Amino acid sequence: MPANPERTLLCGGLEISRLVCGLWQVADMEKNGQPLDPVRAADALEDYAKAGFDTFDMADHYGSAELITGRLLQRYAGANKRPVAFTKWCPEPDSMTAEVVRKGITERLERLGVSKVDLLQFHWWTFEHPAWLDALHEMAALRKEGLIASIGVTNFDAAHLALALADGIPIVSNQVSFSLIDRRAAGALSELCRLKNVTLLAYGTLCGGFLSEKWLGKPEPTEIRDWSRSKYKRFIDAAGGWQAFQCVLAAADRVARKHKVSIANVATRWVLDHEAVAACIIGARLGESEHRVDNLKVFSFALDAEDRALLADSFAGTKPVPGDCGDEYRKPPYLTASGDLSHHLSAIPSIFAGTPVPQRPGRQRVSSGSVWEPIAGYSRAVRVKNVIHVSGTTATHGANHCVAPGDAGAQTTYILDKIAAAIAALGGTMNDVVRTRIYLRDGAKWEPVSRAHGRVFGQVMPANTLIEAGNLIGDYEVEIEAEAIVD
Repeated sequence: MPANPERTLLCGGLEISRLVCGLWQVADMEKNGQPLDPVRAADALEDYAKAGFDTFDMADHYGSAELITGRLLQRYAGANKRPVAFTKWCPEPDSMTAEVVRKGITERLERLGVSKVDLLQFHWWTFEHPAWLDALHEMAALRKEGLIASIGVTNFDAAHLALALADGIPIVSNQVSFSLIDRRAAGALSELCRLKNVTLLAYGTLCGGFLSEKWLGKPEPTEIRDWSRSKYKRFIDAAGGWQAFQCVLAAADRVARKHKVSIANVATRWVLDHEAVAACIIGARLGESEHRVDNLKVFSFALDAEDRALLADSFAGTKPVPGDCGDEYRKPPYLTASGDLSHHLSAIPSIFAGTPVPQRPGRQRVSSGSVWEPIAGYSRAVRVKNVIHVSGTTATHGANHCVAPGDAGAQTTYILDKIAAAIAALGGTMNDVVRTRIYLRDGAKWEPVSRAHGRVFGQVMPANTLIEAGNLIGDYEVEIEAEAIVD
């Protein structure tokens, strides 16, 4: 068995352990309002670091995890090498000015006690609020300033990761759920990462501890008090239920007994073997239930063709987890701990607001704030009775920034988010859309546009017209109109 976990390099040269210690459980351990003792907790982290588990992942909402890690990093002041600290910034959707972003990142620096964050990961709660692009561009500026070494994102689907990359954001990693039960990341997201040299950091690899011998052959639990485990029980339910889960667990157990390792080792090895995955994030409970020796066994064996076939056969009895990567935080059924966002966010605000049209009672409209709307006399969208009409929409961000120039598919993703926000402000959803009309600068780019349209409307299937319009104004590749009928 190896003495230390394998290591890898992220794009940009940051060297990390392939088993990252996740500190999300600090928040659970402090849920009674009593912070952990920072010295003793840092001692526990140092034990991990000395055993080669020297890469730690946390977030602004993981209790005192950043402060504890900062206490650990102080012990390495002046050393040639110190543990690596990832953290996340998860602001509530609002205006992301340079001042707001700098304040958020400065707080991370101060809590960690460092001059530069090794990997600053950004999470955004709703892509219908476009300020996420502002935040990432400001983070890129702070990276150039030297406050951030590398930029990552968390819970981004393939379409929005592609959009951010096409708009020039230097993203090196995306942290997403990935396991034998939740295999969403193995598809389009992994392919994009391969093409764009982005790596995945996988969490939820053990499904909150359900992928272990403890649950093999056991009856379905009727009550779960641990918020993390409650979340992953929801994933099991979404993937086909307890019996389907037991089939996967039994297959993993057969593979584990063959290699004389644990089910957890097999589950982790299966995820690590995916080309796009740089590392798996394992829970660290700081003195409780430490499994460093068992975790090292992940690197003592390899899955062969027979093992992979056995696991693949077990997947046949499951259902794909609905939606795309990250949807659990942005779309129903919200596969979070309580089935809503109460553990993370009180509400998701709208970027637009519907306002009455004074001269036409019963009519509402949405304005995007463009200086041209009052000059040229148009609105982003108008609702008349139960019909919502959305104007021709381009990938314009802010006053005059064309998002993802030259990339028709990425622009379509951004446009559809903008349309969704306008419709939501007038009381509808994208499920209410009955017609879309797409104008293309270059008809040869129809396929990425159609695929982006299908990602949103694959189940809704509105009537659609696709037109090659020639020279659209500015650098825009695509313009889209929409019509929705609200029942």
